[in-house]
Amino acid sequence: MNPIKKLTFSHIFQKCSNLKALNPGKQAHAQMIVTGFVPNIYVANCLIQFYCKGSNMGYAFNVFDRMPERDVISWNTMIFGCAGVGNMGFAQSLFDTMPERDVVSWNSLLSCYLHNGANRKSIEIFVKMRSLKITNDYASFAVVLKACLGIEDYGLGLQVHCLAIQMGFVNDVVTGSALVDMYSKFKKLDHAFKVFREMPVRNLVCWSAVIAGHVQNERFIEGLKLFKDLLKVGMGVSQSTYASVFRSCAGLSALKLGTQMHCHALKTDFGYDCIVGTATLDMYAKCGRMSDAWKVFNMLPNPPRQSYNAIIVGYARKEQGFKALEIFQFLQRTYLGFDDISLSGALTACSVIKGHLEGIQLHGLAVKCGLEFNICVANTILDMYGKCGALMEACLIFDEMERRDAVSWNAIIAAHEQNKEIEKTLSLFVSMQRSAMEPDDFTYGSVVKACAGQQALNNGMEIHGRIIKSGMGLDCFVGSALVDMYSKCGMLMEAEKIHDRLEEQTTVSWNSIISGFSSQKQSENAQIYFSQMLEKGVIPDNFTYATVLDICANMATVELGKQIHAQILKLQLHSDVYIASTLVDMYSKCGNMRDSRLMFEKAPKRDFVTWSAMICAYAYHGLGEEAIKLFEEMQLLDVKPNHTVFISVLRACAHMGYVDRGLHYFQEMLSHYGLDPYMEHYSCMVDLLGRSGQVNEALKLIESMPFEADDVIWRTLLSNCKMQGNIEVAEKAANYLLQLDPQDSSAYVLLSNVYANAGMWSEVAKIRSIMKNCKLKKEPGCSWIEIRDEVHTFLVGDKAHPISEEIYEQIHLLVDEMKWAGYVPDIDFLLDEVEEQDPYERPKATICSMR
Repeated sequence: MNPIKKLTFSHIFQKCSNLKALNPGKQAHAQMIVTGFVPNIYVANCLIQFYCKGSNMGYAFNVFDRMPERDVISWNTMIFGCAGVGNMGFAQSLFDTMPERDVVSWNSLLSCYLHNGANRKSIEIFVKMRSLKITNDYASFAVVLKACLGIEDYGLGLQVHCLAIQMGFVNDVVTGSALVDMYSKFKKLDHAFKVFREMPVRNLVCWSAVIAGHVQNERFIEGLKLFKDLLKVGMGVSQSTYASVFRSCAGLSALKLGTQMHCHALKTDFGYDCIVGTATLDMYAKCGRMSDAWKVFNMLPNPPRQSYNAIIVGYARKEQGFKALEIFQFLQRTYLGFDDISLSGALTACSVIKGHLEGIQLHGLAVKCGLEFNICVANTILDMYGKCGALMEACLIFDEMERRDAVSWNAIIAAHEQNKEIEKTLSLFVSMQRSAMEPDDFTYGSVVKACAGQQALNNGMEIHGRIIKSGMGLDCFVGSALVDMYSKCGMLMEAEKIHDRLEEQTTVSWNSIISGFSSQKQSENAQIYFSQMLEKGVIPDNFTYATVLDICANMATVELGKQIHAQILKLQLHSDVYIASTLVDMYSKCGNMRDSRLMFEKAPKRDFVTWSAMICAYAYHGLGEEAIKLFEEMQLLDVKPNHTVFISVLRACAHMGYVDRGLHYFQEMLSHYGLDPYMEHYSCMVDLLGRSGQVNEALKLIESMPFEADDVIWRTLLSNCKMQGNIEVAEKAANYLLQLDPQDSSAYVLLSNVYANAGMWSEVAKIRSIMKNCKLKKEPGCSWIEIRDEVHTFLVGDKAHPISEEIYEQIHLLVDEMKWAGYVPDIDFLLDEVEEQDPYERPKATICSMR
């Protein structure tokens, strides 16, 4: 045999095998046959290995059957090949027909069962080796330890560890690395590190295993310290080590360190490796730098499916759903195809864009490919339907699931919470516990969110008690949900206590307490917490700035609003649609309609929220014509209005007295846009009809509503009765108001105004007497003004301010000027007849000032 040809053919087959180059390898095989070259056992084994690695088992068997003699390597290669294509029947048959078997053969069979997910079978083979007195080696222990992980049997893993000690394999680097990996994945990191520390010899594999173990257990800083120690040892760095480091940077959101490590990887040529590249782009994605993640993806010469998965999931998580779906569609057209992770990422993208139709199509794709029963895919389909508001479909998916894990329960609970199904949310929470599935922080967070209202406060407090009893610490997610719940229920002191006790006060938790005070009209305290947040070095996000702008709008503190606006411009957050809309709202509520319109015109992207803010601003300032004109412009641009827009438009029609147009828009909501009117829409229509003198028609509209009218609607009707002098309807409205709340002073005051307008002073006196006997009084109104960064609040008749005398002197001067200007006060709606009292003598005085 020509030794040159032997070396040439063996080298070609090995190279083609490593590169998975099927056609060149086949051509070399054909050339070998044509030239009459008869391969020896070494060349034939190389050829078999080439076909097995390429999953061409037909060709492999053809070569194997024609071999005049076979050694153990020939048999082992064929066993691995059969296992590689999932045919364990052939693999076992080959093993059984082997003329002689060594420990390598047994290890091959062990590995084959392990790689095909038959962990228990792999353990059985290991036990059989022991019973046949076949001496195990380090490879046997490495495989069986992985099998213990596969069946999640920690006790069996301990037994194997003891056996390795008895047989003297515990100091071997392969067995040691497998032990480190096993203990790490069982979350026994102290045991893993002890094994690593006691190893007499350490190679790069065991260093990589212990670093990866710390990262898997979210001990990111310790993982990075170990990486630093590895560099000091001077052993070099592997693909898996780099991947672990990038995962640590992602877990710590350490973008600067991650960028430095990326440069380090590029210098060592690992930056273009698929494993390292995938971990790098995943790090950039989790740190919010999708542009850099995309650059890394494009740098990879042949991105594997894992890289596609990472970039799809990255875009989906960063709410760039359309980009994620675009990449998923491209992946479908490649030879790689998609898997459960790709599909789950695409479904998450549908959740982000509220793409119900796209989600249905992907659900169909999952069914077609047989992935609908994959637990990861099924959970993401369930979550997608929940976030798209398709609760019925979400429930069907949940009911049909063959297996449910904690994620499944969390998804269905969150779906009901997001769709305001409070009772069902709590019912599912109970069912989850009955199924022996332990709630986690996400479960508790969703259930607590569902209780964020007075009607479910007791349930929320009970859940809070369960959290304390379970010993679960107050992490950011659960703690923020509790703060939000107590805030919305008006229990701000309790909300403050929880916020102060949080393990870690993040941007999310600060947002909860700031928005909590804001929602309860305690804007001053909300501003104090915002200042504390900045003092503690916590970086505000889009939601924080939007909330603070809303506070500025409610307090009309335009100077602070401008400062926040400047900060937003500095941080380049003005392109956010929500912030742009809040700026429109803030400037309008501070009385600056010019800047409000300017913010609207400069908004880089206008969705229905931005349009709604501007239309609301015009309606708020009584500029009904401008509001309606802008609404019609919005319709021409095919921007679909939401419920809030229609509230503003109907309110504008009410102020302008456009009855016919108001009725048209009210009917158009349902007929053209499919929007069912809310209570607020009916309230606007009642106001519209009442202002135009059609009080009886307004009453008929209330009586035709599909739900019970609230106090706002009856109060609106009662106010309009005053202008129209309709005593009968006024008494009916007042009666309904008092049925809803017998202590409602506004019902008595408004009805008294109606009587006063009609000159029915005896009835006015009766109401005054009832209010006195019931100890009811009208809550005093107040107004405020900002002077030199201080907000001064005014209340009738109060003398609490330190310079109240000087203020009253100034007010009297202003009243005199009003008299001279011809101003005459309206005294028609006082609670009693005014005879001696000067109606001008009702000045307002400053009672407090606040920052």
